[in-house]
Amino acid sequence: MVKELEKLNQLVGHLKIISNPSPNFGIRKNNACPSIIVLHYTAMDRVNDALERLCNPATEVSSHYLIDEKGTIFLLVDEEYRAWHAGQGKWGDCEDINSSSIGIELSNSGDTPFSFFLMESLAFLVNQIMDNWSITPNNVIGHSDLAPGRKKDPGRHFDWARLEFLGLASKSTPINSNYDFWKNIEKIGYTVPAIEDQKVDVIEAFRARHCQNNYGPLNEKDIFMASGVVKSLKNFF
Repeated sequence: MVKELEKLNQLVGHLKIISNPSPNFGIRKNNACPSIIVLHYTAMDRVNDALERLCNPATEVSSHYLIDEKGTIFLLVDEEYRAWHAGQGKWGDCEDINSSSIGIELSNSGDTPFSFFLMESLAFLVNQIMDNWSITPNNVIGHSDLAPGRKKDPGRHFDWARLEFLGLASKSTPINSNYDFWKNIEKIGYTVPAIEDQKVDVIEAFRARHCQNNYGPLNEKDIFMASGVVKSLKNFF
């Protein structure tokens, strides 16, 4: 894994991050430091349209970074500040995600695989941010993880396996005797809704992250994979 990261840095280390400032930011509340990285897709066909939206004061949305299909990284909001990308949601005990996170938008419609160059630049950037702020792999999440049902990004086409291989996202190590799915996903960071009908949204968010080819009602694969993620958490803290 270390050698892979070294190769990655050699491949994209020459990249220049392009400054494209957005006015849509503020101060992180309660002097919070970034402890979460949130990944999004733009759901737009053209990266210029996404840049315009993220930098338009009328939209009141932004992210810290945007990466296009060619792997170009745009810096929109300095990491020290609070970008407006997550909206209402929760991850673990954190309810003000914007104040505690760094948001990365990825140029993708949500219906197709993410480009190789985009993924390599993302891995480079995530590795850098994690080092800067001591962020653990389990706190590299998708927008859907913090807001199941309300958000779908980065979706089932996103290559989480690439980040997992590089140690940049949590992975499942299914060797665990605790197979209580709902207790386990709470340990991971998901919020379990009190309303039974809303639990399907949490299952979908979990699958988009850990079981991308799994469908239908909650089943043994979901339960097994969730226990494996919990098993791996001890390596992160």
